[in-house]
Amino acid sequence: MDALAALLDQPRARGAFLLRSILTPPWSVRIEDRAPLSLVTMVRGHAWIVPDGGEPARIEPGDVALLRGPDCYTLADEPGRPVRVVVHPDQRCTSPQGRDLAEAMRLGIRTWGEEDGDVVMLSGTYQVDSELSRRLLRLLPPVLTRTTEAADAPLVELLGRHLGRDEPGQELILDRLLDLLLISVLRSWLSGAGAPAAGWYHAQHDPVVGPAIRLLHARPSYPWTVVNLASKVGVSRAALSRRFTALLGEGPMTYLTNWRLDLAADLLREDDTTVAAVARQVGYGSAFALSTAFKRVRGVSPREHRLAAETSGHPVALGVW
Repeated sequence: MDALAALLDQPRARGAFLLRSILTPPWSVRIEDRAPLSLVTMVRGHAWIVPDGGEPARIEPGDVALLRGPDCYTLADEPGRPVRVVVHPDQRCTSPQGRDLAEAMRLGIRTWGEEDGDVVMLSGTYQVDSELSRRLLRLLPPVLTRTTEAADAPLVELLGRHLGRDEPGQELILDRLLDLLLISVLRSWLSGAGAPAAGWYHAQHDPVVGPAIRLLHARPSYPWTVVNLASKVGVSRAALSRRFTALLGEGPMTYLTNWRLDLAADLLREDDTTVAAVARQVGYGSAFALSTAFKRVRGVSPREHRLAAETSGHPVALGVW
């Protein structure tokens, strides 16, 4: 698996919060939900994204915006509009004065706003960090906007079509559509002229480091050393270390440690998986060894990480976002 495929394999929405918003100008919604990542696309009309401390960005039908948390931002028909709705953590929505608005503006299944509004907006929110890799979140700017390609337009249409349905398995369908739309936007962005300067992304094309990264991704549980990795790639240990550090700013074994812990963080979300089993899958000899590395790099133990994921939960009441 190459570095790009590994990155795009990470999004795993689980009961993501998805909503169709129907609005009539003037409108303004303040987002303070602290979600790690949200996606917004326009069906009709336009919107301005006004990040705190950043430049406003306009999106129109055919555009998709990714908004990286936990920074707050405002969506409005024009910059500077007075805020009408505030979205809090757990998708609780109120007026700026604190009055609950969820029921007053409910229009149906996963639909909120005003009847016959001029603006229709679809939004999806990843609820917890463990649904996304830290590598992905570090890569993204606070606001990323892209125009969808013709081949991706059916994804937006399907998302809109399924939002209003309430059938068996509907949440799973919506989660996967959200993942596919996110992956499509990311792939387009990463392959374009404005691709980020992340070392690992460019290193995948290097004749020495690229094959090494692919080996580490393909077999994270293998007892890799710089010596045997260099042998597989066909260069000396010194040459591999030097080239790896020059392109990525860290050595092969540091890169491997971070990759293993990213994988472990995702596996720890599975209820029936023990820390010892996760340790074996990602290349650690024991649960203690994994716990020590996890705590050192991430600042929490595997148990604390799993507990945080379990207690994050998902919103149960309709909000506006």
